Amino acid sequence: MIRQLSTTLILALFLSACGSAAPEPRRAGQQVGQPYRINGVRYVPRTDPDYDQVGMASWYGPGFHGKQTASGKRYDMNAMTAAHTTLPFGTRIRVTNLENDRSVILTVNDRGPFVKGRIVDVSRKASERLGFKTKGKARVRVQAVDGS
Repeated sequence: MIRQLSTTLILALFLSACGSAAPEPRRAGQQVGQPYRINGVRYVPRTDPDYDQVGMASWYGPGFHGKQTASGKRYDMNAMTAAHTTLPFGTRIRVTNLENDRSVILTVNDRGPFVKGRIVDVSRKASERLGFKTKGKARVRVQAVDGS
């Protein structure tokens, strides 16, 4: 009897350890996306409501305007959007140009940048508002907003 109870208890503990983790919470309209590999680097999209990074931003425009983004939407260089390697599509981010303290809220709708040292690509419109369109890149702070 005790041996059967021990076996049952061990089996129950083993099976409970095999359960899957609860899915990550996400804001309405977000699409986390599947892991992917670019230039030998593996990226795993995930929600991160505490995302707060400092690094370089660049912008992209005419060569991509009207083409399909990784989220499936058409890229509009005049919209307030951004490309990020791992934040879910639909995530709202605050991008602050640390060189002039200008800040904008953007929606992630594409993947990138895939250039070492860069943490975000923004639309042409966003680069204008952030004041680095002519320069091409700027040191920025990127923060998730609204519990993204």
